Amino acid sequence: MWDVRTATGRFAVKLGYPSRTHSWTALAPAREATILRQLIDPAEVRFGEWERGTWSAQPWREGASLHALWERHRHAKEPAAPSVGEALSCAAALADLHERGWTHGDVQPNHFVVGPHGTFLIDLGLARGGEVPEVYDFEYRGCLVHYEAPEISRSVLASGTAVPSKEADVYALGASLFISATGRRHVPYPDDADRKVQRQAIVDKPHRPINVAGTLGKLMEQMMRRDPADRPTMQEVRKSLAQAAA
Repeated sequence: MWDVRTATGRFAVKLGYPSRTHSWTALAPAREATILRQLIDPAEVRFGEWERGTWSAQPWREGASLHALWERHRHAKEPAAPSVGEALSCAAALADLHERGWTHGDVQPNHFVVGPHGTFLIDLGLARGGEVPEVYDFEYRGCLVHYEAPEISRSVLASGTAVPSKEADVYALGASLFISATGRRHVPYPDDADRKVQRQAIVDKPHRPINVAGTLGKLMEQMMRRDPADRPTMQEVRKSLAQAAA
């Protein structure tokens, strides 16, 4: 991905091609572009094909990731509770996406860009909820395992694919808040473990104890409940954080 500045604006330009392990990465830029055109002004998004895959250009989103913003909490001598307001802005961005009928499917701290013009939820290449041209579509095979809900890991291990859900997005946001605040993954496994071992750990083990104080810690605990039906919705998460920030 490139940060490209032109006479008409600043763009995030993505070039897709097959990776060593996945062929779908070649289609991801165009797939994301077709989704973005349903969520923002279509004229702001361009995409096409090249000899090894697809490419896209979309507006550049200025700001810092949630993980970068909360670095001060991970390394403080006397850790303080992270900003409820920053957590609220991320929750609101994801809740808005859900209200528009979409599931993100790849929620992680670096996909929340908190900036002077608001908080943006980026990297929608795995999202589900609307029409995607068949030529650019592909099966969902999970997301970055550090934030994957147990039911997603279980399905990928069993069949190689899964169905992304709003409930799994809620879990992933809880895991994103947790790792951003503490520097620790939601479930322990060796750093050099392969994906299968990582996913099996998520299926077999409970998440780590939540050691974040206050409303955020309590909410993370609720968001990372193992049963998807027991988790709050994103609208409920947003409401709880708004009340805490008031």
